[in-house]
Amino acid sequence: MASDPARAVIFDLGGVVLESPLPAIAAFEAHTGLPSRFIARLVIEGGGHGPWAQFERGELNPTQFAHAFSTQGEAAGHPIDAMELLRVIATTAVPREAMVTAIARLRAARVRVGALTNIWPMPDRDADLKALKRGFDQVVESFRVGMRKPESRIYELACRKLDVSPVDAIFLDDLGTNLKTARALGMATIKVGDPTTALDELERLTGVALQAPTGR
Repeated sequence: MASDPARAVIFDLGGVVLESPLPAIAAFEAHTGLPSRFIARLVIEGGGHGPWAQFERGELNPTQFAHAFSTQGEAAGHPIDAMELLRVIATTAVPREAMVTAIARLRAARVRVGALTNIWPMPDRDADLKALKRGFDQVVESFRVGMRKPESRIYELACRKLDVSPVDAIFLDDLGTNLKTARALGMATIKVGDPTTALDELERLTGVALQAPTGR
């Protein structure tokens, strides 16, 4: 058992609880003739004030984002069908059953569980995720609160909603830049690549059995 178990666990969605969108984005780039990692380059170069960040904070609607992001891509040498990109990303919103099971087991063990995700308003995706979101005690979606990871205030908001201090929380994400802010606030962090490895670490930190036993 963990000697000082966390009072809350906060999960990113895409790439953690849901399948990662990165392979689908790579396939979109290959199919449309874009350079490898061109989408990531645009997101990084746009920074906290670029179209992607504005979209995640709810400052742009999908049509406005599509125009702005396509314009950014064209300026960098490659026009983008940004609405098709959004549709491709939406298809990756498939829950990882091992993570869903772990969330339920944490709540059964009286550990508070939250979701903290950078996400934008897409009606079909919202409907698809409705059942999943009911499995959390609290869900913080960037576009609804006007802030996004890695801004420290969105992590602080997630902790307030769960009624815990950051030092009493564990945060799981698949991007190192998002984990860096969480660590600076005092959270324990787990970078999610292989879900099984991440859940092994989460079991160690919480002292809660989260995965189905291996069959004989």
